[in-house]
Amino acid sequence: MFRAAISAIALLLLASSATVADEVAVTVYNSNLGVVSETRSLDLEKGNGRLAFRDVPERIDASSVRFEVVDRGRKVAILEQNYVYDLVSPEQLYTKYIDQTIEMIDKEGHLYSGTLLAFSSGAVTLQDTAGKVRIIGLDNITEVDFPLLPEGLITRPTLFWLYASDFSGQADCNVSYQTTGLNWEAEYVGRLDKDDTSLHLSGWASINNTSGKTYKDAKLKLIAGDINRAQRGPAALKGSARTMEMAMAAPDFQEKAFFEYHMYTLPRSATLANKEIKQLSLFEPSTVKVKKVYLYQPDQNPTDVTVKVEFVNSTGDGLGIPLPAGRVRLFKADDDGAMILLGEDRVDHTPKDEEVSLTVGTAFDIVAEEKILDHSRISAKVEERTYQIELRNRKDTDITVKVAKNFWGFWEIVSANYEYEKKESNVVHFSVPVKANSTARLDLRVRFTSR
Repeated sequence: MFRAAISAIALLLLASSATVADEVAVTVYNSNLGVVSETRSLDLEKGNGRLAFRDVPERIDASSVRFEVVDRGRKVAILEQNYVYDLVSPEQLYTKYIDQTIEMIDKEGHLYSGTLLAFSSGAVTLQDTAGKVRIIGLDNITEVDFPLLPEGLITRPTLFWLYASDFSGQADCNVSYQTTGLNWEAEYVGRLDKDDTSLHLSGWASINNTSGKTYKDAKLKLIAGDINRAQRGPAALKGSARTMEMAMAAPDFQEKAFFEYHMYTLPRSATLANKEIKQLSLFEPSTVKVKKVYLYQPDQNPTDVTVKVEFVNSTGDGLGIPLPAGRVRLFKADDDGAMILLGEDRVDHTPKDEEVSLTVGTAFDIVAEEKILDHSRISAKVEERTYQIELRNRKDTDITVKVAKNFWGFWEIVSANYEYEKKESNVVHFSVPVKANSTARLDLRVRFTSR
């Protein structure tokens, strides 16, 4: 236990304080950034004065602070700002009291008094008035007396302002600033139907607050999009214990286009507690038409066939809304109703009417293999290769496998036993049907020309 007879530091003696916000608005971005706007009633003095603006986040960007008086007929100018974040802690008190006198009481009631010479996490070194030096283990100490709170230590992060005012009295003032430690992303949950032809999709905004401050009853906005930010030196991210709050209710947000981004506004106030993840519904759950795709990419994985779920984000297919970037979890119900996780993937910011392709996992009952059956040189600059891709379907249903084959340099397909589509300069897609419990083979011959 620590007991301190604490006197305020000189700056606090001179400064009035502003601690409670009348109104708070928070805008959260996808990029570990929040913009906070607070309206507080401040007591100001005419002429030059000092003000302690407390209860700011630990991770505030002090250089971003903007101050204005709501009443335009009054004028207040901030002449100087100091952001103080050297907070009170036992370690800080010991460090600040090096070469000063403290008193300590152990479990048996013995009193130790002397000049603090050194401190570590497990012991302190004291020198008494007779010059005797003693090392005392902190695990046996129950009470420590520090005569004063060392100058510069405060209980919470604070902005100290030197201001000039043309009036005395109370005034509503708006203070806005940026802070890291606020972030959000979309979380989607999709449930496939029995035939894998439709997806019941819901979306959540998952907001993480590790900024070091709780924003009570805040007006909340979320920005979906990638904003450009000027580069600064790297800042250390603090870890935190996290709790989760889920608002299992109807969709909360109102969405609209804003500049080149999309904005989601919560029409009611919400509290963003520090070290908490809050989840709020983004949109009404929708049922979307989907197709299941088997994809084989021999140049990336020579044996596995990937399973994908694809859909068009259009009104006609059941959705047609902007989808912020985030994680998608896909489930399917068993015959007894139990929900089984099929896989998860991430989706980028996706406008309406664009295609969404989600990787679910690897097909268990489909085996693929690629072989080069022939490699011949036609001339010094021309060669040909014959490929055979074997697709073995061990399922009891017919399937179609999309084969995506990569080539290099200057090439042309001389022959192929399935039709193909050139997707890019070096990528060709084949659609190969494979009967149930059967094998299909794709044979193609490709000519490569070097220059």
